[in-house]
Amino acid sequence: MADGHQATPDGTMHPMDLSALGLIALVFLAAGAVKGISGMGLPTFSIALLGLFMPTATAAALMLLPSLLTNVAQCIGPHARTLARRLWPMWLLLVVVTVWSPLPDLGSAGSGARITLGVVLIFYGLWGLARASLPDAGRWALPVGGIAGALSGVLTAATGVFVMPMVPFLQSLRLEKAVMIQALGLSFLLATLALAARLGPQAVFSGATVPLTAHAVALLAAFAGLWGGAALRQRLPLPVFQRALFGVFMALGALMLVRAL
Repeated sequence: MADGHQATPDGTMHPMDLSALGLIALVFLAAGAVKGISGMGLPTFSIALLGLFMPTATAAALMLLPSLLTNVAQCIGPHARTLARRLWPMWLLLVVVTVWSPLPDLGSAGSGARITLGVVLIFYGLWGLARASLPDAGRWALPVGGIAGALSGVLTAATGVFVMPMVPFLQSLRLEKAVMIQALGLSFLLATLALAARLGPQAVFSGATVPLTAHAVALLAAFAGLWGGAALRQRLPLPVFQRALFGVFMALGALMLVRAL
């Protein structure tokens, strides 16, 4: 029995069966749960896993709406104005450099950037699990944030991954758990929109026509995972939450290496 459409290796579509929709649901349920617990990881997890059984362009098209809307949901909270005062240099340079970086972007760069970033993510995760900590930025937080935003913009344009060195900088601010989650949501939303502006809608959707059924399954599963992960996060003590965050870094790095090699 067919339901919807499934991508063939050349990017065209044929009827998508229930098993394919089930795989999409499981992928986005897991990716949403990771994001609900740690505040990040949905795009990289979903594209890496979906890429095992469909073209990358199709995976990217499926990922876009769940990623955008879950980031919007994560932005909601009482701390936006305070975060804007503390993070505006990082956000400004993140957007500017992502959109206008002169270096090759993920549409033209080879696998070298992804391999490098994957290794960095794994080592940073190991470093964090060893309970090392970054120094408090203190009165230098605004200029250091600007530097972190610019470097994150370069890597966002080159790899499509937003976390380095933006997240380590946010950790150096010693934000409370709820504030950190909202800061991640706002930062990732800006990075997603800036990356979409750089690539353009035709680049984002090139070669990938995804049926509404698959989009609906992906979106519902992502929000179900996000809700479950967020509920679990509320019960996690701060040290456990931090270990989960560093574990996500390692998993993201490993997935990037698998996809790049």
